[in-house]
Amino acid sequence: MTGMREFWDERAREDAFYFVDNRIRYKDPAEEERFWEMGRSDLDKLLGAVDIGLEPEWVVVEIGCGVGRLTRVVAERAGAVKALDVSAEMLSIAQNENTTLANVEWILGDGVSLAGVDDGVADAVVSHVVFQHIPDPQITLGYIREVGRVLRSGGVAALHLSNDKQVHEQKQPLGERMRSLVGRAPKGQAHEAWTGSAVELDDVRAAAADGGMAVEKVVGEGTQYMVVRLRRE
Repeated sequence: MTGMREFWDERAREDAFYFVDNRIRYKDPAEEERFWEMGRSDLDKLLGAVDIGLEPEWVVVEIGCGVGRLTRVVAERAGAVKALDVSAEMLSIAQNENTTLANVEWILGDGVSLAGVDDGVADAVVSHVVFQHIPDPQITLGYIREVGRVLRSGGVAALHLSNDKQVHEQKQPLGERMRSLVGRAPKGQAHEAWTGSAVELDDVRAAAADGGMAVEKVVGEGTQYMVVRLRRE
């Protein structure tokens, strides 16, 4: 956990917006408006892929909230949001960028669990492009069990998971590594907290069952962008 927290704190200080969504240009303040707009569309795609709609009275847990890119959209649609991140630096930026969100609780996570969220309080759990960066698939599976703990009976989760091992074995090109040394390209691209890991779907099903949940829908199996819908039984 310590390595992940240190890594993401460093990335937040380097360029938090880029490392939350690396489709934008590195260290380009002009990209900020597009950054927030894509957060809205990404949440719609995540939830739409597995047919989940948030309700106004729901309590939603967001795993890996970063600077609150999706959080502010979830907060518009749900009654309360518990937004967790392993990085204190990311959370500090999130709070500064989202000062009007009175229904959000920002929680510093421990990197292995949903500590700070009580049992059975959540109507839904969401996570987008977070677990693919976790270096050990066993940590991801542990989080899935924790999702079952915090969901109420009948609660649902939409989780983005990587199911493509090869993508996590790709190496940063030499030229890119050289540019990162002089601050002209993002750093940390070879760190295990960035390259991450994939999970097997059978292991996801087993972890979900351990957490009292069923895997109801899977979209994108075999890819880096697999989305699963879980339901607490």
